Formats: sequence, C-alpha cells, structure tokens
Amino acid sequence: MPKKYKVKKMDLTEKIKKAERLTQEEGEALYELDLFTLGELADDIRQERFGKKTYFNINRHINPTNVCADICKFCAYSASRKNPNQYTMSHEEILQIAQNSIEKGAKELHIVSAHNPYDGVEWYMGAFRKIREKFPDVHIKSMTAAEVDFLHRQYGLSYDEVLDLMIESGVDSMPGGGAEIFDEEVRAYLCKGKVSSKQWLEIHEKWHNRGKESNATMLFGHIESRANRIDHMIRLRDLQDKTGGFNAFIPLVYQRDNNFLNVKEYPTGQEILKTYAIARILLDNIPNIKAYWATSTINLALIAQEFGANDLDGTIEKEAIQSAAGAKSSNGMELEDFVALIKNSGFIPVERDSLYNELKVYD
Repeated sequence: MPKKYKVKKMDLTEKIKKAERLTQEEGEALYELDLFTLGELADDIRQERFGKKTYFNINRHINPTNVCADICKFCAYSASRKNPNQYTMSHEEILQIAQNSIEKGAKELHIVSAHNPYDGVEWYMGAFRKIREKFPDVHIKSMTAAEVDFLHRQYGLSYDEVLDLMIESGVDSMPGGGAEIFDEEVRAYLCKGKVSSKQWLEIHEKWHNRGKESNATMLFGHIESRANRIDHMIRLRDLQDKTGGFNAFIPLVYQRDNNFLNVKEYPTGQEILKTYAIARILLDNIPNIKAYWATSTINLALIAQEFGANDLDGTIEKEAIQSAAGAKSSNGMELEDFVALIKNSGFIPVERDSLYNELKVYD
C-alpha cells in the first residue's frame, strides 16, 4: 500500500519556490507530484543556475582489470562472477590507451577498476605516476571510495595513507562510484563486505579536506525504495554542507543484464525522470546534476535536461562496466554527434573540464 504523506502539495511547491530546504518526508512526497509539475520545479532551478547550457567533457573511460575480490549482486563486470574472461592490463597497455585518446582530444582519463587482489598497490599507483609523467596536462579521475577501501583492507593501509599516495601519484579527482545505495540493510544484500556507507562518506570527506574534489553517485532502480533514495541524497547533502567538495551528483540507473539481482520491476522512464528532478530540488548545495547517458540511454538523458540535469558526462570513447550489464555505451559517442544531439534538443552544448570550468561554448 502506498505511503500516505501529511505534506500538502501546495505547501511543498511553495517551499521549493522559496528555495527552502526539504526534509526526508518532504523529499519522499515529491514523488507524489505529477511528472510535469516536478519537472517544471526542477527546470526552474536549473534555468536560474545554468540557463540552457548543458555541460559535457571529452573523456576516455579506462577499466584496467575485471578481476575482483568483492562480490556485488548487481555487477556484470567482475570476472569472479558470470564473466570467466579475466584480464589485467599492463602499465604499457594503459599508457597506450591514454596516448591514443589524448591524441584524439581527451582531456580526462576516468580510470576505474575492479578490486584486483593479485597486483598490489604499485600496480594502481604506478599507472597513475606513469600517466602523469608522460601526460602532465591530462586530468586523472580515478579510485572510487570502494577501491580506496579495498586497498585499505587488502594491504593494511589507512585511508589517509591511500589518499596521500593517490595525490603523490598524480590523481586529480575522485569519481563517485561505490556509493550504490546508503541504506545499510539494502547495501548488505547488494554488496556485503564492500565499503560501507559510513566509510564511503568518510573517504570522500577526507579527500575533500585535502582540498580535492569528487563526484557522488547513487545506483537506483533495483531493490531500493524511494525512501532509500531520499535518505541517500540527504546524507550527501549533509556532507556537502561540511566540505563543499562534491562537483556533481550522478543518479546511475541500474542495468539488469548478466547479474544476480534478478530484478523483476524495472523503473519506468517517468520514475527515472522524477528521480533526476528530485535530485535537483533536494540537493541544493551540489551544483551539477548529471544524467549519465551510459546508464539512462542517450534519449532519456536528453529529456532529463528538462528535468533538472545540466550535465550529460562525456564522449567516453570506450566503457566496459555498464556495457557488461546491458548499457549501449561500449564504444562511446562521437563529439560531433554529441554536440548535435544537445543542440537539437534545444540546449547549448558547453565543453567543460573535469572541475566544471567552461572550455568551449557551441553556439
């Protein structure tokens, strides 16, 4: 039976228009608003901050290994589960991929791996040092909080030691992966043994306190409730109040192929768009809401521009983790196509760097 809310819709919309902060119950009640009302409220906030600008970057995703010590029920990428085809790239292979992508215009390398217990800390950090030495100007976005926690557990390093090693090795910012959903009960079912919600937040706080920036994600559309999503966002909002270090919030749509969750009811397009809009409304202190087209599909990501999203990620070029679970992102997207799609949807494409400085406006 649907939950009944004491919050009046008129009071809720007026509170949003006055830019007053919403509570957990009010956040949950947002889902009861009709799609177009919710979209209009979110779009008003987006337009006030960004006008018709939609950000993207020219980036390359590199996934250097699929060998993983952890077991997550939603994962189709790890070689320890359904995928028997294990691989681990050498530093030379990683450098060659980086060089090819940088020659094509990539300004960011987004490097995320499985939790490989066989190659050691030096395999991770050595790759970053070699990239930084050869390509001093490229932005290295790497090491999710889950990877940081894995190195802590596997090699007895403190979080502080891992984070300091990352900085010394040339990592510029952290991606938001590994957050999944913060509710401990749901998390225990999804990814027991991996970084906890408390630890994920602690790692990002420590990173922010070093003067560094990161993103935050939320995996939704599986077994979580709407209340779980709102709780997740509010925890991020609370940390952002303390540190101000999150650049963007990225609601990741769960991909249902080749994993062990066996989810029967997949979120509708309306549910996904509502979640984007609610993120824009609720997260008043995280500037950018990203509709990551690799998980939402490019078509829904373009519509999400009307529901609060002001960023579509980037060209990606190659991607292995989401595509292993069914996303149509394995070969990325050509820059010209990406720009044309944003323009044709009525928005202004703006190429940004990894920290949201504007590089080029495509009028």
